[in-house]
Amino acid sequence: MKRWYLLLFALLNALLGGCASAPSSPSPQLAALFDDAAFPATATPPDAANLFTLSAPMRAHLDSSTFKASLREKGAARGLVAALYSKSDLQLDYDATVTRTAAQTYTARSGNCLSLVIMTAAFARALGMDVRYASVEAEETWNRNGSLYLVSSHVNIALAPRPAGIFTVSTDSEPLVIDFLAPRDAARLPSTTLTEDDIIALYMNNRAVEELVAGRVADAYWWARAAIVKQPSSLAAYNTLAVAYARSSRPLLAERVYRAALARDPDSLVVMQNLAQALGNNGKPDEAQALLRRIDRLHPAPPYHWFNQAMTAYKAGDMRRARTLFAREVARAPYNDEFHFWLGVAYLGLGEMETAVKELALARDTSTRIGARERYAAKLDHLRAGLAGPARVR
Repeated sequence: MKRWYLLLFALLNALLGGCASAPSSPSPQLAALFDDAAFPATATPPDAANLFTLSAPMRAHLDSSTFKASLREKGAARGLVAALYSKSDLQLDYDATVTRTAAQTYTARSGNCLSLVIMTAAFARALGMDVRYASVEAEETWNRNGSLYLVSSHVNIALAPRPAGIFTVSTDSEPLVIDFLAPRDAARLPSTTLTEDDIIALYMNNRAVEELVAGRVADAYWWARAAIVKQPSSLAAYNTLAVAYARSSRPLLAERVYRAALARDPDSLVVMQNLAQALGNNGKPDEAQALLRRIDRLHPAPPYHWFNQAMTAYKAGDMRRARTLFAREVARAPYNDEFHFWLGVAYLGLGEMETAVKELALARDTSTRIGARERYAAKLDHLRAGLAGPARVR
């Protein structure tokens, strides 16, 4: 699943910079980070009480003969996965645009990684299985949406029969681990166990990020606040809250929350970059420069480093240099559709049509958003039509 962090950008070339409702009374330490009076109350307050609730159609699916046959033939965990994700059954589509509850994901027949984890957990719990969540220590994936840079990490879910007394009888030899859009070799990577409260906080933070992307800063504030109250260790939610402050012209509050986040993870690239920008905006250039020097020592070529250089070369008309730099970003982030797209554009500028088509196809195939996949597919069809047209004079 995707767990989102945000990096706030003022300019493209400026600093680099994812079951019950949350309690309404935070601790004094957390209360010092909130400014409720500055944001109007939302029409629908943040709530995760029904995050794992099965709808009537979901229960009907659970009781269907097809579903029960899958469980009998394959065992509880594997039968559940087959019943939910086979191409002949629900025909779910992956879409990273919105994080949904279990019932919403089932109705829409689409969702991002976290939505799919939540829906799978809801069905598994209804079948009496133990559900375990884990955060996989894989390399984070970076994407951007407008002026917001999004960082995602990976969480998986494991299903196992629930013990009856002191023993368990099962046809499954071990818990079944399910990875949605898993990074390469995810099963071999170290992982950290997550609680259900962690998952709920991730859901709330994802909703906050999605509200920020949509420009609804007040809604983003309340979702991020709820995530922090639910799980005060959620670094992502602190960062999201600070971005909401920065986007609502409250730079001092943004700085305060970034500092609180950095105290929890002193080496976080995301938080350091955002805090450095906040310090600069708040008239503290010496502190900002000291932090930037630390970033340079720890991360000499941060994400999008070569991409930004490639865009500069592209705008200057230097297609060969742009191609080389875009290719470097693709090599270290092969699942970033934007990198593949712009590498294809550079190849197109060099007249290498067939290679451009291949890169646009990779952009389409690696995109996690339905809208983006449709746009890439349209551009790809246009290019392929050109290749199939009359012979070109070279």
